[in-house]
Order: sequence, then structure tokens, then C-alpha cells
Amino acid sequence: MLRKMNLQTRLIGAFLIMGLLVFLVAWVGWNSTSNLSQHIETLGNNNLPSIEALLKINEGQTQIESSERALINSALSQAERQEALNRMDKAWQQIKDGFKAYEVIPRISEEDALYKQMLKYWEEWQQEDKALLRLNQEFEKQGILNPLSVQIRLIKEGKSKSPEMETANIASNLLNKLSQQAKVIRVKFIYSEKATLAVVESNRKQADDAYQTAQNDSKNTQIAVFLGMTVGPLTAILLGIVLSIAIAKPLDKALKGIINMIVSSSTEIAATIEQQERIAVEQAASVNQTTTTMDELGASSRQSAMQAESALENASNVLNMAAEGSKVVHKTQQVMLSLTEKVGAIADQVLHLSQQTNQIANITNLVSDLANQTNMLAINATVEAVRTGEQGKGFGVVATEIRRLADQSKKSSAQINDLINGIKNSINKTVMVTDEGKKTLDNSLKLTEGTADNFNNVANAINSVVVSSQQIYLNTKQQAIAIEQVVEAMNVLNKGATETASGITQSRIGTQTLNKAALNLTSLV
Repeated sequence: MLRKMNLQTRLIGAFLIMGLLVFLVAWVGWNSTSNLSQHIETLGNNNLPSIEALLKINEGQTQIESSERALINSALSQAERQEALNRMDKAWQQIKDGFKAYEVIPRISEEDALYKQMLKYWEEWQQEDKALLRLNQEFEKQGILNPLSVQIRLIKEGKSKSPEMETANIASNLLNKLSQQAKVIRVKFIYSEKATLAVVESNRKQADDAYQTAQNDSKNTQIAVFLGMTVGPLTAILLGIVLSIAIAKPLDKALKGIINMIVSSSTEIAATIEQQERIAVEQAASVNQTTTTMDELGASSRQSAMQAESALENASNVLNMAAEGSKVVHKTQQVMLSLTEKVGAIADQVLHLSQQTNQIANITNLVSDLANQTNMLAINATVEAVRTGEQGKGFGVVATEIRRLADQSKKSSAQINDLINGIKNSINKTVMVTDEGKKTLDNSLKLTEGTADNFNNVANAINSVVVSSQQIYLNTKQQAIAIEQVVEAMNVLNKGATETASGITQSRIGTQTLNKAALNLTSLV
């Protein structure tokens, strides 16, 4: 039957058989692992949390029952009784948490029946517990925590029929009722505890069953894996031997012919590749030499562009300096014009001052004449006063004083005239200096105008140089960019030629290796 199958069908059949064996072994392992995981999940998510919640409920009941027994102890203080009540509140909260955690967990029918029985006993115990708490509240309202000691004390004091004794009797009766109620609760507690432990035991039994089943599944998995590890390799070895015999013989003849063709073809390809390798190496050398030349030309172009850029920058700086010089000359012209105007204004003021000085001199001469006339009048008045005798003495004194003042006025007028003459001389000199300064400013202004024209001519010439330098720089830069692009293209060509030569070399090596492999395969076949 194998002889009638072609090579492809034989290979596909062999792989299908191997795949089927692997699938069977994997399926057995997966099925066993899935069952084991299910049992572990049952233990982790159902049984163990259920047991934990039920034990929490049972622990809370035990704490409440212990606190209730403490409440019937008449030797406790009020603080101790309150502490017991606080413990009961915490225990009730623990019980509520336990029920909340347990009720959300799935249960089997047998466990659910036990749980309902547990709830019945638990509710009975809870009702009795509430009755005990009501009795305890009534007892604590009496305000007597140890009725027996109070009764003994009142009997000794002869107060057997006092209201305090009646209160002590009521408290004693309530304490007895508490004791009786605690006994009833104890019975209900035992029933409830047994029911709770029965549910716990049910969960433990389920956990034990799941654990036992998991162990059995684990053993079955180990057996299946062992069989797969032994039967699978043996079957694969047998199939390999049979298929290798069935496949190798037809391949032997076909491989010999193919190998001979490969040897012949690889020899011819190797010769062709060697010739192409020599051509590629020569091309790579030529491209490399051209690239080197273009690199040198690019470096020269970049240097020329840098020099042109430097010349452009220097010309721009000179142009800026010429512009600054023109600005300075223009400012100097403005300052000189302003100075000329100010010198003219000074000359006008000096002339005006000279006129005012002449007016002051005239006024001073007038004052001097008045002083002379006053002096003459004072002399005449003195003479007339002497003629009048005793009656003219007072008038003579006044005339003497007026004469003295007239003399002082005359002297002051003379001093003022001297000062005015000095001022006139200074004014005349100032007028002469001002005229000379004005002439000098006019000459300087003409020179400045000539300098400004020269600066403008220089700036225009330098501007022409800047435009020419900028054009040269742009042309040189474009040439440098064009040469860089050519260099980049030549580098790409160089890299391509090198890679081509390298690829051809690798092809030659690969062809030689293929030829050797074909020869080795020929010896093997």
C-alpha cells in the first residue's frame, strides 16, 4: 500500500499519525488536569470558606454564651457588666459577618437541609438570648448588682420592711430569673452548636471527598502520562523506521540526478560570478577615485564660499561704518547750525546789553548832576542857616546831612561810571570774539558739508562692492551645494558598487559552498 503512495502523501500520513498520538496524550492530560482543577476550585471556593464562616458563627455564639454566664454573677461591677455587653455586641457583629459570608456560597441539598435545621435551633437560641437581655436591663434598672449582700446588710440594720429591702428583693428575683434563663439558653446553645458543627462536618466531608477524588484523578493522570511517555516514543520510533525505509529508497535515485545537475550548474555559475566580481571591483575603484576628486572639488568650493562670505561680511561692516560716519557728519552739521544760531543770539544779546549799559551811564550822569546841584543847594542852605542865627541851626544840620549824602551819591555815580566803562570794554571785546567765532563756524560748516558729500560717495561705492560680493557669495554657495549633491550621488554610487562587489563575492562564496555540499551529498548518496 505504501508503494502506491507518493512522497507527499507518505509524509502527510506520517505527520497525521504523530499528531493523533500527541493529541491523545494531550487530551488525557488536559481532561485529568481539568478534573483536578475543578476539585481544587471546589475546595478553595466552597468548602474551606464555608467552614471558616460557620466556625466564625460558632465562635461568636460561644463568646455570647460566655458573656451571658458572666451577667448572672452578682460579684461583677457595673463596668465589668458593661464590658461583657460590649463583647456580646462584637460577637453579634461577628455572627452577622459569618452568615453573610456563608449564605453566598453554593450548597448541596444535604448541606442545605442541615443549614435549615441549624437556622431553626439558632433562631430559638436567639429569642431566648433577647429575653435574657431584657431581664438584664430590668435587673440593672434596680441599681443593685449584689442583692444578697444588700439584703444581709439591711437585715442587720433592722430595715427588713424598708423600700430599699423591697428593691433588693425585686433585684434578687430578677437575678434568679436571669440564672434560670441562662440555663435555658445553655440548652438552646448546645442544640444550636451541634447543628452548626453538623454543617461544618458536612463541609469537611465534602472537602475530604473532593480531596480523595483529586488524588484518584492525579493517579490516573500519572498513569496516562506514563503510558503516553512510553507508548508514544515507541510508536514514533517504529513509524520513523518504517517511513524512512519507504521514503529513502525513492529519494535516493532522484537525489543523485538532482545533485549532478547542481554540481554542473554551480560550476558554471561560479565562473560567471568570478568574471562579474572582477568587473564590479574595477567599477568600484573608478567610482571611488571619482568620489575622491569630487570631494576635493567640494572642499575647494566650500573654502571659496567661506572666503566670499567673509568678504561680504567685511564689505557690509565697512558699509555700516560709512553709514555711521555719514550720521556723525550730519549730526555735526546740525550741531554747528545750532551753534551758529546760538552765537548770533549771543551777539544780539551783547548789543542789547551795550545799549542798556549806555542807558545806565546816562542815568548815572544824571544822578551825578543832581548830586552836584543838591550839593550846591545844601551849601546855600547852610549859608542861609548861618545868617538866621539860632533859629536856623536845625535847618543847617539838615543841610549839612543832605550835602554829605549828595557827596556820597556823586562818589557812587563815579564808581558806577567806572564799572560801566569796564563793562563797555568787555562788551566790545565780546562782540569782536563773537564775530570771529561766527566766521569760524561758517567755515567749519562748509568743510562739514564737503565731508558729508565725500562720505555719501564712499557709501555708494561700498554699497556697489557689497552687492557684487553678495552675488559672488551666492554663486559660490550654489556651486558648493551642487558639488555636494554630486559628491553625495557619487558616494551612493560608490556604496552601491561596493555592495555589489561584496554581494557578488558572497554569491561566489555561496556557489563554492553549494558546489562543495553537492559533492559531499554525492559521496553520501
